[in-house]
Amino acid sequence: MKSILENIVSEMETLKTDANAQIESGNKAAGTRARKSTLALEKLMKEFRKASLDASKK
Repeated sequence: MKSILENIVSEMETLKTDANAQIESGNKAAGTRARKSTLALEKLMKEFRKASLDASKK
């Protein structure tokens, strides 16, 4: 579960960087990367939820 959390934090930093690049400088490619990061975060969040539920049942 710790590795999932580390991946979430890493992906959030990537999202923040790319979203800021899109907002501040109008970088369209950064916008595409930011949207891709949101999809990856969605998957990671589901994995975290599953691992968290499994851990609470033990």
